Amino acid sequence: MIAPRRFLPSISSLLALEAVDRRGSATAAAEELALTHSAVSRQLKTLQDQIGVTLLRREGKGLTLTPAGIDYAASIRDYLQDLARASLKIRAAGEQSSLNIAVLPAFGTHWLLPRLRAFAQGNPDITINFATRLSPFDFTREPFDAAIHFGRADWPGATHLELAREQVIPACAPSLAGRGSLTPQDLPALRLLHLETRPGAWEDWFARQGCPAGHLRGMLFDQFSQMAEAAALGYGVALLPAFLAEAEFAKGRLVPPVELPTEVDGAYYIVWPQISPPGRPLQKLLKYLQLGQTGRP
Repeated sequence: MIAPRRFLPSISSLLALEAVDRRGSATAAAEELALTHSAVSRQLKTLQDQIGVTLLRREGKGLTLTPAGIDYAASIRDYLQDLARASLKIRAAGEQSSLNIAVLPAFGTHWLLPRLRAFAQGNPDITINFATRLSPFDFTREPFDAAIHFGRADWPGATHLELAREQVIPACAPSLAGRGSLTPQDLPALRLLHLETRPGAWEDWFARQGCPAGHLRGMLFDQFSQMAEAAALGYGVALLPAFLAEAEFAKGRLVPPVELPTEVDGAYYIVWPQISPPGRPLQKLLKYLQLGQTGRP
């Protein structure tokens, strides 16, 4: 249920308040909004009267926001951004249905997008929008229909469909690998690169090769793409998912210092909220991805 009209100020008055807070004066806000100073002042007075709280005060010839006005401006800023994003999405989709999916950047780029070409061609009435999220979030607070999750099938309040198991491959610049054959024991001397969201990944990899290592230090990154770029520049050896490593090997930017692709714990899932059944566009995407588990889409 929408709140009563008396609690819903006009967009123009909210924009005026946000602009005054961000730009620091009604004059600067008026220039940004292509309004006169008096028009901005009227918008603010109307908003103040409607809310029933003093939002601004006059200092000399100008207007400044009260602490209540500053707090209110900060609160409405996110809502104005959400409204702008919603309008952009509907404008981009036009008459089509849309799906909003939160993706892990490397998996979305190198695994998911190539597999969705046939889906997009076969479903021209559905537009898929992607946004990066590196960790789980609350579906009730984020406007996503589904998300890509790595790890276990443990996203609270979500239904899971497994998409792919994880296989990792060491990768480094050709100049760093040299010409001789290397062993896992040689890799720490080449410097190891680490991913923030995969603590202990290298230790686990060494253990699986039968040569447990102690605590391994090195540069830390928050995305695989950054780590792959650092590896290509010679900063060290990255432990990359096969879908990203193989793409870099094909370009010649990276090489495997040891030929040891290794499957590790964890899988990639597409997850969606349990609170309501998936809509028609998401149902079609899930069916397409399920078929891809027995025969690639």
